[in-house]
Amino acid sequence: MLKQFGLGAAVFVLAACGGSDGDYQASMSPAPPAPVAMDQMVAGSDGFAPERKMSNRPSGPDVGGEPAPETAEQYIAYSHSLGLTLPKGGVDPMMQAHTEACRAAGTATCIVINSNIYSEDVDYASGNLSIRATPDWIETFLDGMETEVDAAGGEITQRSTSAEDLTRAILDTGARLEAQKTLQGRLLDLLQRRDGELGDLLQIERELARVTGDIESIEAQLKTLRLRVSMSRLDVSYSTKVPPFSATRENPLAEAFGDFFYNFSAAIAAVITAFAVGLPWIVLLAIFLWIWLKLIWPRLRGKKKA
Repeated sequence: MLKQFGLGAAVFVLAACGGSDGDYQASMSPAPPAPVAMDQMVAGSDGFAPERKMSNRPSGPDVGGEPAPETAEQYIAYSHSLGLTLPKGGVDPMMQAHTEACRAAGTATCIVINSNIYSEDVDYASGNLSIRATPDWIETFLDGMETEVDAAGGEITQRSTSAEDLTRAILDTGARLEAQKTLQGRLLDLLQRRDGELGDLLQIERELARVTGDIESIEAQLKTLRLRVSMSRLDVSYSTKVPPFSATRENPLAEAFGDFFYNFSAAIAAVITAFAVGLPWIVLLAIFLWIWLKLIWPRLRGKKKA
C-alpha cells in the first residue's frame, strides 16, 4: 500500500513539475552557451543553415587582469523588401532570373516561398517573389541588384530592412524543451521499474504520452524560430515602367485622350437631358410671367395711381 502511494505521488509531482515554468525549469535548464562574435556563424543542431548570433561582449583589454563578463547571445530575424520598376518586357525575364538564382543555390541556402506574375496586356506586367535565404546570400544578392537593374534600364523604387529580436523566445522555448525532456526521462525510468499496480502504470503511460506530445510541439516551435534567424526573408515586387504617352489603360493621360470623344458626347447628352427635364418648368414660368405683366401688374399700378 505504501509502495502504491509513493508511486502515485511521484507521478503527481513529476506532472506538476512538467506543467509549470517556475523554479523547476529554471533549475533543470542548462546554462546559456558562451557568446560568439557578431560575424561568426554557428551551425544549428537541427540541420538548418548556420544561425547568425550577435553578442554584446565588450572588446579590448580586461580591467584588473580578470576576464570580461560574458552576456547571452542575441538571435535576430531580418526581413528585407525591394521594389523594382522595369521597362516594357523586362519583368518576366528578371523575375525568372532571380528565381533560378535562388533555386541554383540549393534549399540549404535559398528557398522560394511564393512566386506569381500578373500580365494585364502586352505592355504592362507585375509580379512578386518571396524567398527565404541565409543572410550572406541575401547580402550578396542585394549588393548586385543595383547594377543588374541599371543594366536592364530600370530603377529601384523602394528598399527597406526590418529586424526582430527573437532571443527571449528562443531561450524560453529551449528551457521548456529541456524541462520536458527531463520529465520524460523520469517517467520512462518509473515505467521501466514496473513496481506498481496496473492502474499506476497506465497513469504513467498517459502522462508519458502527454509529455512526448508537448516535446514534439515545442521542438516544432523552436525549429521555426531558428529557421527565421538562420534564413532571412526577402520580398521583391516587380512592375512595368509606363511611358508618359502610351495606349495602355494603366496610363491616365492615355485614357484621357482615348476617352475624349466619349466624354464630349456624354457631356452634350447630359446638357440635352437637363434641357428636356427643365423645358416644362421653363414654359410654366414664362406663362406665369406673362400673366403677371399683362394682367395683374397693370391693375395694381392703376389702383396706386387712383
